[in-house]
Amino acid sequence: MVARYDLATDPVLKQQLLTVRRGTSFWHRKVQEIHDDHLDEPTRLQGWTRRHLIAHVGYNARAIQRLVSWANTGVKTPMYASPEDRAREIKLGATMPARALRHLDHHAAVSLNVEWRDTPPEAWAAVVRTAQGREVPLSETVWMRTREVWLHAIDLVNGARFSDIPAEVLQRLLEDITTAWRARKTDPGFTIEVTDRPGLDPIGAGVENDSRVTIRGDLAAVVAWASGRDASRLVLGQDVPAPRWL
Repeated sequence: MVARYDLATDPVLKQQLLTVRRGTSFWHRKVQEIHDDHLDEPTRLQGWTRRHLIAHVGYNARAIQRLVSWANTGVKTPMYASPEDRAREIKLGATMPARALRHLDHHAAVSLNVEWRDTPPEAWAAVVRTAQGREVPLSETVWMRTREVWLHAIDLVNGARFSDIPAEVLQRLLEDITTAWRARKTDPGFTIEVTDRPGLDPIGAGVENDSRVTIRGDLAAVVAWASGRDASRLVLGQDVPAPRWL
């Protein structure tokens, strides 16, 4: 059998594809560790069981695949017909038998990977539209999926930790989160100090505003807090919940 390789030639993009594949493997490993009898247990996401989360991640792969198809064919193909359609899809997916749910999750990820692999270099710059209406180059879909698989592995509550996530993914997550706060004008005005990344200067609105509240911890702990998951490992003298991110 002839080996198949990515058609992408950009070295940065190729590294990003490697990272998302590592994240996908990690996600699948955490899913497979869950016994069928425990799929109805809650996740970190309010109102969602593990079934809902697995269905969401599976359907997310299909939705991103539609954007890849858009870029490769020129035929406008939105991620979802509507927010309501997306919600119905996840709700229905959560009712699937365990074997079918696992098949959805695995098969959708494989199909997306094949689409990425066969995308020619010039198509990665094609502009597509996310479910939130943002117009982005196709290459952004790799990060969109990277964020999904690494973070939702944590949300499964099956032993995954933020320290399992690669540092480059954690740093970009922190940039995404603080950028979203600034755009929405919800930045709490804190100074955020990452103790294990000497090259990363303090960030947040508090840097300029002489904040009296400093969020301090290693990169994994800071992202766990900023993403709204866990503040237990931060060095804090008071309860300072992070603003909503997504």
